[in-house]
Amino acid sequence: MTTTQPATALPSSLPSVFVSHGAPTLIIEDSPGRHFLAGLGKRLGRPSAVIAVSAHWTTRVPAISGAARPETIHDFYGFPRALYAMRYAAPGAPALADRVRALTGAAVDPGQGLDHGAWVPLMLMYPEADIPVAQLSVQPGATAADHIALGRALAPLRNEGVLVLGSGGAVHNLGDFRFGQSDVAGWAEEFAGWLDGVLAAGDEASLAGWKTLCPQAKAAHPTDEHFLPLPVAFGAAGDTVQTERLHTGFEHGSIGMQAYAFHGAA
Repeated sequence: MTTTQPATALPSSLPSVFVSHGAPTLIIEDSPGRHFLAGLGKRLGRPSAVIAVSAHWTTRVPAISGAARPETIHDFYGFPRALYAMRYAAPGAPALADRVRALTGAAVDPGQGLDHGAWVPLMLMYPEADIPVAQLSVQPGATAADHIALGRALAPLRNEGVLVLGSGGAVHNLGDFRFGQSDVAGWAEEFAGWLDGVLAAGDEASLAGWKTLCPQAKAAHPTDEHFLPLPVAFGAAGDTVQTERLHTGFEHGSIGMQAYAFHGAA
């Protein structure tokens, strides 16, 4: 079952958000995940800029894109030709990249563009492509606690209208990917339920220890990169986090499409 939670009033401070971006075909298919993302921009309102934390840019240490005109990266193979013709021509945010460097110590990469973990959800959320975007990397060699700390360093930016948008997958096991299938494996539902409970409780310790505390963690994430944008978004809410589940459900058998907004004082 896939549902989108009803809209509720958001506080004056912008929340940080985690979305599951699904398969690259999300942007051209008729699916609940696509419809959710297409309405999310209006629900959140217009930010002054976006920091897109993508599972598809992995580095040894944190890095932030400083390109003035970031290119649209088609970092996938074997998909319909229409996907490769798409461009998301949002302006970059070099000044914001410098702020992120000052807050986090991240290296500024002047040549990094927007990979599909960033431009696919943003094209659905803000199709006008007129909001400045800087992309932030994740570090598979670091822990979830490290990524919570990275996000927490970004928390002051929320009060300046900056949207910290983590983009990955709540459940992401491509080995069990079944295109178009609606049946969901028990281990996937178990992990999603565990994650819902941890986030609803604002349980930072369990989120940091996810790999050992949830028995289905390895099945849900054979590699870490699609999980790590989530703790960044969680941390960006600040020291006290209230979680709002925005969307839930599965697509293609093993792709968890859960999305969350994290509210808190910066």
